[in-house]
Amino acid sequence: MTRLLIVEDDPDLALALRVLLTRRGYEVSLAADGREGLRLLFAERPALMLLDLLLPALDGWEVLDRTRDMSDLPVLVLSGLGAVDDRVRALRSGADDFLVKPFAHPELLARIEALLRRAGPRQWAGEAVEEDLRLVPERRAALWQGGEIRLSDIEYRLLQLLVRNRGRVVTTEQLLDQVWDDTTAIGRDRVKFAVLRLRRKLRTAGGPSARDPLEAVRGLGYRYESADRPAARSPGAAAHGTGGG
Repeated sequence: MTRLLIVEDDPDLALALRVLLTRRGYEVSLAADGREGLRLLFAERPALMLLDLLLPALDGWEVLDRTRDMSDLPVLVLSGLGAVDDRVRALRSGADDFLVKPFAHPELLARIEALLRRAGPRQWAGEAVEEDLRLVPERRAALWQGGEIRLSDIEYRLLQLLVRNRGRVVTTEQLLDQVWDDTTAIGRDRVKFAVLRLRRKLRTAGGPSARDPLEAVRGLGYRYESADRPAARSPGAAAHGTGGG
């Protein structure tokens, strides 16, 4: 049975949603605040989350941000914040859909069905990425070749984005946009130095003989290379360089 997680602090609405969705054959878990929502998200790993934005303890924006650190599961935002700026911000922050309160139940059900229909197999960052690497979102850490690395928020998001696109080049512009929320080219050096810090931590954790999975592709960006495939280096690639834009 498909499990849904509802993160909603209005008890009447939460109960009404649970009754509606249970009658449609879903299993439903409820969380009344953001912290409980994240706890249930990680413990139960639902197929989809319905998320309010104005939550106690931890607001929906932070829940959405941390959810995207852990998983690519569908997120449907249900909020009384109906301004265009709020909807755009939610979608750019990783929400898959946005429904303004109050809403009609048939529309809600249709949107849930559409999101579940389009969703592929979910990936969770807490699972092993490959034999050498495991991301640990609840501690903002990574296990690399047997050693644990404590990462800053930026370093964690940077590694996560590169890993999710492993084998493919992620451009400097994409990194600035998705890790730093900076769409300008002003911060290009910050990407280079963040990669250097991340590479240094991986080298410290893995030891001097450990491979370096971070490849700088000159003039383009960076790529994470898995151990099970050879690095597809282009003539302009510099595996240990500081380039990449």
